[in-house]
Amino acid sequence: MPGLDVRGVSVARGGLPIVRDVSLQAGSGEVTVLLGPNGAGKTTLLEAISGVIPVARGTIVLEGAEIQRLRRERRARLGLAHVEQGRAVFPGLTVEENLLVTVRKGDIEPLLALFPELAARRRVRAGMLSGGEQQMLVIARALAGRPRMLLVDEMSLGLAPIVVRRLMPVFRQLADEGVGVLLVEQYAALALDLGDRAYVLNRGEVVFDGPCAELAGKIDILRGAYLGEANGAAAAGAAERPAEGREARIAPEGSRDR
Repeated sequence: MPGLDVRGVSVARGGLPIVRDVSLQAGSGEVTVLLGPNGAGKTTLLEAISGVIPVARGTIVLEGAEIQRLRRERRARLGLAHVEQGRAVFPGLTVEENLLVTVRKGDIEPLLALFPELAARRRVRAGMLSGGEQQMLVIARALAGRPRMLLVDEMSLGLAPIVVRRLMPVFRQLADEGVGVLLVEQYAALALDLGDRAYVLNRGEVVFDGPCAELAGKIDILRGAYLGEANGAAAAGAAERPAEGREARIAPEGSRDR
């Protein structure tokens, strides 16, 4: 299956194991959802895939090529883009200027077409944008390099549910156009609704691997493996809420996941 293939990857921070023997596949043209509680190792795994931190053991294959020993910029040139937490924009530059950092002027129009909100504010400084607009800008900038595989880490962090509902379908659209998306997300129900395959990471290990539709129907997985037995009632309640609760976070909003 073309796309991203992570094979037996282990990652350590400060000499301590954070990710242990993780294997997963994120296919081209698919949205792969990675869930788990804060501290499960999701961010660490994405940073290892994109080259922010080194891999202790294992293999990472992108479109048939091993990349775990390549520098981060080389991985990017091979088609890997990483939307990290934090909505890092150049606040003193306009929307258009933020995009021109990575692409030529004639190439920004398709990116603005994906986010009409940004097109309307193209000459506004990024520091004056709302949180949702800044997140759109970060995603647009990641897409400027026309990646084959897009890693997205907690896109919804700090955003209102209405903004999350606006942004989430963009990843389905990208997948339908052939881009692979590996999505780490706290709005588990909403992510599972649009995703193809799901993995649950807990204490650095994969504890579930299967179709999103299967995980969406397994409250016991969300209760036990996802948050741990101590928080099971809260997990089940969040997973079962109707209407607005469908996009409610199962994992509590909090500190940066490691």
